[in-house]
Formats: sequence, structure tokens, C-alpha cells
Amino acid sequence: MKIRFFIAATLAACAFSSCSDLFDTESDRLVYDPALDQKVDSMFYTLGALKGVQQAIDQYVLTNEMRGDLVSPTAKASDDLQNLASFRTTTENRYDSAYVYYRIINNCNYYIAHRDTTLVTSGKYVAKNEYVEAFAIRAWAYLQLAKTYGEVPFYTEPLTNIGSVEAVEKQPRKNLSQIADLLLPDMLKYSGTPVPASSKTISAGTTNSGLSKEVIYSKMMIPIDVVIGDFYLETNRYPEAAHYYFTYLKDNKVSGGNFTTSYFNYPDFRSLPRELTSGNNVHYGNGTEWAGIFSAKSSTTDIVTYVPMATNKLRGTTTELPGLWGYNYYSTAEGNSYNEDVSLQPSTAYLNLCNAQDYYYATGAGQNSGTWEYYSASLGDMRRYAMIQTVKNGTDPSFTVMNKFNNANIPLYRGTGIYLRLAEAVNRMGHPDVAFAVLKDGLSEAGLSNSLYLTPEGREFLETELPFLSDLYSSRFLNNAGIHGGGSGWVEGSQTLYQYQTEVSKKLAELAANNKLNITLGQDAKADTINAVEDLICDEMALELAFEGSRFGDLCRIARHKNESNPYAAGTFGSQWLADKLAFKNPAVDLTDPNNWYLPFK
Repeated sequence: MKIRFFIAATLAACAFSSCSDLFDTESDRLVYDPALDQKVDSMFYTLGALKGVQQAIDQYVLTNEMRGDLVSPTAKASDDLQNLASFRTTTENRYDSAYVYYRIINNCNYYIAHRDTTLVTSGKYVAKNEYVEAFAIRAWAYLQLAKTYGEVPFYTEPLTNIGSVEAVEKQPRKNLSQIADLLLPDMLKYSGTPVPASSKTISAGTTNSGLSKEVIYSKMMIPIDVVIGDFYLETNRYPEAAHYYFTYLKDNKVSGGNFTTSYFNYPDFRSLPRELTSGNNVHYGNGTEWAGIFSAKSSTTDIVTYVPMATNKLRGTTTELPGLWGYNYYSTAEGNSYNEDVSLQPSTAYLNLCNAQDYYYATGAGQNSGTWEYYSASLGDMRRYAMIQTVKNGTDPSFTVMNKFNNANIPLYRGTGIYLRLAEAVNRMGHPDVAFAVLKDGLSEAGLSNSLYLTPEGREFLETELPFLSDLYSSRFLNNAGIHGGGSGWVEGSQTLYQYQTEVSKKLAELAANNKLNITLGQDAKADTINAVEDLICDEMALELAFEGSRFGDLCRIARHKNESNPYAAGTFGSQWLADKLAFKNPAVDLTDPNNWYLPFK
């Protein structure tokens, strides 16, 4: 499709809500002039832009997950999904559309260009937070465009006539780094600005099963510091990325990893180790139940941003994601909760990764008695069992259902995900011990006070440069815990069998066994450790964030890190690493060539 055609389609800039839509703002004013001088316009336009995110979310999830290593299509999957998974995508693929992102961008451009930001109520600028949110939403959309297509048309003025479209068409396309340089200066001025805060909930209607659904207004918003951090991380600017992730986490007092999934989720209790069935007091970790993150209300602190979908087409935009994974969210038939024509399933690579994880626990008379004994068992990661269930629909054969999307709320940013990206940046800054702490103990004074692996340099880093442990901020992170414990039990402390050197050594051996990577261990010990910890973080992203829509982008970003700074094969090491991860998919293109990481531009 010619650039002019799909950009011209954005001339009808604003995706206004109808009176029955999920994003109805109780305003009947449609703004076609550039005044934007009424206070209600801020929420009105913000929800219009977020409606665009809603309309893009299925494509965002599927283009990332189908091309990643965690999902495989079943025989029931459409040709479009099959082609995404095998890297045979053409511009005819229904999930290949740049327009869904440009629609968001033009909404935001219009708002930014014309909003009257001087309106004041009770001494406060009423439009500021919504104004900054427009920068964040626009940046998120451009980030997805650049990650998906490589080089794309770029503009920040609203397109309102064919002449402005032609002007954009004549300009050279911009890549991710160039877009970052163009967008970040304006965004940095608003660092620290909170998302539009409101306790307001929006009715999404009633589900076909009769349950009402409400959406939390503030949790639909994209924090500007997180998007700034993403741009810096994607372009290998690690100190800046870490700084802005930290800014968001400390300003919002976000704790990471305070979740757990017990061995009670294990499907075959007969094979459990004796200690787990003997009746002794068993300890497997602290925190609230991990599966609750994806509850209907999505009110846990781990949900930073989600995209809520309507309960039916009369209430707005719906999603096909639950149905593709086997859950009939929109079913009207009584007792027909599951769809046996499942299109998506966990890949063998994902299942093998889960099965390779040990489960850590302690047993004894009690912690205070000092009689704990520490064990590990080859049970796999429990998040898999909490998330993927085998069901039987009447007399039909059993099949698997993935339940993260069962409430038709699609997570976009989660606290644990931000901590994992922070760990990714910190590791590349030369602090793999600090990065590993995000997985093991959490970045808190209590968790790290008796750490045997945190170096003096690492502690100083956490007291000064990234001040989680400083006197000023440590109280904001008292509840931080290791993210790996979410599925692998008791991983915190100096006595658990989950330890830094052990995990790094195992990962190094795994990397070195890959002959294509041509690793000579010991050539650069620090680089070896950074690569190993980076792969541990990549694995944790798979275990924690599987199927949520970030996987292929995560793999490409980490591959770029490895390409840029590596003692083994500079410029090509990461590309080979990514190609090896996806080799089991038999891709139709050579993934050692980064040009083949992009979809055809449409």
C-alpha cells in the first residue's frame, strides 16, 4: 500500500467514542477546530488516543509472540498466524498494518499541537497530565512502528490535508535511533509527571455470562518515564535507561517480584519429593499469589498499564486473543466457556525452559528454631501450571487454555517487566551482580543485607548511582523480592540452593556448548558473566511475561546488545544468538541478517 494512502487515512484524526462505547466520556462535544479550550477535552482526547491503542493491541501481541520462541500455531490457526510464525509474512497479512499505529500518532499530534495548556483550576493546570500522556502514547506507537518495520515515515504535526501528507511522503524515513533523538528532548522535560490520576472506573458493560466489568482509568495510561527508558534501552544507552526506569519505580513506590506460586499447582502430586508430602512445615517463598495479577479487576500493583477490551461489540472494541488461546470470553452459549479449536499453544522451547527450572523450598520445625533444611526439586517453573491449564469441554478431548487474557484485559506494562528491563540495562552497565539481585533477592536493604554475591562496587552503585539502598529511597522498596521466586519458590537469602555463581556457571556452559556462537570462556571474564546474566534475564522474561506481546521485541533488543559489545564476534554474535533461539521454527528467512527481523511495510 502506498504511503500516501494509509497516512491520508489518518486525516480523520480522532477516534471519537460513541455514546455506548467503553471509552465514553459523557461528553457529546466533537471537536473539529483547533481550540481545545474546554476542560473536558483533555480526558476526551486522551480516551480517543487510548481507543487507538485498543484497536492496535491484538496486532501488537500477535506480531511479537508469533515471531518469538514461546508460541506455536496449531493446525487450526489461520494462514496469517502460520505465516507470522514461519516468517513468511507479506503485506496481505491482516496483522501487518502500520495504519493502526499512525492512527494513534495523528490523534496525539493533533492534541499536542492544539491543546490549550493554560487552563487552571484551584491553582493547578488541568491539562498537564493528559498533555504529557499524549507524548507518552505517541512515543509508544512510534516505538512499535520502528521495532516492527525498521525505518518509517515520521511526523509530529497533525496531518489535516493532502499537502501535509505529500510533505511527509517526501521526507526520508527514520529508524529507531533517529526517532528517539527526535522525540526524547520534548519528553525529557516532563520526566516525573504522573499519569492522569483518577479513582474513576469506566463501565465496560456486562459479559455474556452476566458479570459486570469495570475499567480503572489510571491503569490505562502509559507512564512517560517508562517509555523514555524503553527508547534508551532499545538504542543501547544503558545508564539513561536505568535512570528513567528508576525514576518511575521510586516515584510510584513500585515493588518487584512480591509474588509466589506454590507447588500445589503441580499436576502430579504423586511424584512430589518426600519433604513436600511428609507433613513437615514447608516454606516456599513470600508474596501474594502470582495468578492474581491477571484477575478481573487487575488492581494489583504489578499492573502498570493494561488495555481493557469491551465485553461485546456494542460496548466498543473486542479482542480475539482469549479465543485464540481457547477461552470463549464472548460465548453466549451456557456452559460453553472453552473453544476446542485452539489456534495458539505454548512452544516446545517454552515448555523445555519451564521444565528446566528447579523449585526451591525449605522444611523443618520453623524458621525461628534454626532447623530449616534447604532443598531443590526438578518440578519446573510453577508459573506455567498457574497459567496454562488442561481442560475438558464435556465429552470433547482435553486441550490447553492459556488464562492471562481470560478477562479480556491485555497487560502492556507490569512492574516486574520494568524491573527486568532495569536489570537488563544495569547488567550492560557492568553490574551483573546487581542485575542478578533483581531475579534473586530484590533490590531492598533487607534482601541484600547478607548477600554473598553483591560486590562492594555493586552496593555503592545501589547507594549512589541507582539509589535503591540510599537513606532517601530505601523505604520505598521494602517489599521488593526476587522475581524468579514467582515460579521457583524460595530463592532469597544465602542458604537457598539458588545462587549467583551456580546459575551463571550453568548458563555459561549452555552458551559455550553452542558451537555456532564460538565462545571461548575466559577470554574476557566480565563479558562472559554479563552474557550469562543477560541470558538469565532473557529466560526470566519468558517465564514471567510469556504471551503478553513483548517477546520478539525483547529478543531483537538483546541481540542488538550482544552485537554491539561482545568479545566473541562483534557485530554478529547477537544475530547468531537470535537465529539459534528461533531455529526450531524453521524460519523462511535468514535471521542472522537483522534486515529480516522486520515486517514488510504496509
